[in-house]
Amino acid sequence: MNVLVLGSGGREHAMAWKIAQSPLLGKLFVAPGNPGTAQVATNLNCSLSDFQAIKQLVIEHHIQLVLVGPEVPLVEGLADFFYTDAALSAVKFVGPDKHAAQLEGSKDFAKQFMARHGIPTARYATFHAHQLEEGKAFLETLEAPYVLKADGLAAGKGVLILSSLQEAKDALKTLLDGQFGAASARVVIEEFLTGIELSVFALTDGKNYVLLPEAKDYKRIGEGDTGLNTGGMGAVSPVSFADETFMRKVEEQVVKPTIRGLEQEGMRYTGFVFFGLISVQGNPFVIEYNCRMGDPETEVVMPRIADDILPLLEAAATGALAGKSVRFDTRAAATVMMVSGGYPEEYAKGDEISGCESVSGSVLFHAGTKLEGERLLTNGGRVMAVTSYGENIHEALRTSYENAAQIDWRGKYYRRDLGRDLMGFA
Repeated sequence: MNVLVLGSGGREHAMAWKIAQSPLLGKLFVAPGNPGTAQVATNLNCSLSDFQAIKQLVIEHHIQLVLVGPEVPLVEGLADFFYTDAALSAVKFVGPDKHAAQLEGSKDFAKQFMARHGIPTARYATFHAHQLEEGKAFLETLEAPYVLKADGLAAGKGVLILSSLQEAKDALKTLLDGQFGAASARVVIEEFLTGIELSVFALTDGKNYVLLPEAKDYKRIGEGDTGLNTGGMGAVSPVSFADETFMRKVEEQVVKPTIRGLEQEGMRYTGFVFFGLISVQGNPFVIEYNCRMGDPETEVVMPRIADDILPLLEAAATGALAGKSVRFDTRAAATVMMVSGGYPEEYAKGDEISGCESVSGSVLFHAGTKLEGERLLTNGGRVMAVTSYGENIHEALRTSYENAAQIDWRGKYYRRDLGRDLMGFA
């Protein structure tokens, strides 16, 4: 089977790395890919917003299955494009249609879906630009801190957590005045939930599902979970507090009603459902849905899937997941994300990376790199994920940290406190 993975980050490198191990694989392509994906697949130069160009690649390379990594093409309707094009309708497509992708594309859509299906989430209300005063009044009914979310996609920057009521009111006005353009034309205000977060992933055919290994990622740039939010500074799996009792609650209270709701509402959903959860006194609440795998969680989830993933992807795309199961590698996995100095604010690109050849016992998943001749250079804020196995997450992290120290470029940075928040649960 010839497979095309769409995307260019660490998530897509990890997906390609896992798919490349399948004996069922014919040829593997990644578009546009990066120097890391080029080690396990053939990169194809293509913009993910150019659906016609993607179609030509699929036809030219006899692609039989397409897996979409990032959310934007899904929210823009790439699945619908495949389903309605006669030349593409036979291609197996892993990713929800435009309507279903609104679970990620619109915070308000997701919250309304949760309300309809009785899925536990924070109390909330949604406000438009003409409802500024109503929004301020709703804020006054809440206790600090205050959570404000731009309704649409805002490149991971649309969630604000503010400590004072006045700050929250000022931020609401700034958002509704167009801070993130159309993405913040509506703003969701939520009650703040106190607890510890984790990510749970299901692969679904729209009716049936299998659960993948859970993970915990770390969003803040600074140690001790301080500073600005990022796209993710690292991840670990398994998550020690996600024991059998907790995961049974997740499945019964969150996963099953979500998949059932997708089916009841007639959404065409094949692919991954990302459940961003928070455990509040041992009970799961949904913070957000994503319509694809997380990054950097994919860099620990894929290594912990013990089965061939290609038959599972095919089953999801063809409505055949009933009766399927996924075996987990019993080892822990941990990934340390190495980033450019200054990230998530201004950072340099084009710095030469050295030391990759010295890495031993870890897998390097490229996130933001490029090749210039023989030179490997930085090409993004998040540059490289260093993933390792271990008997537990602390052992896995130790190996990742040892190897991260071998890799160098000007201004490199990574958090050195990943997993510490889980020590009390071990």
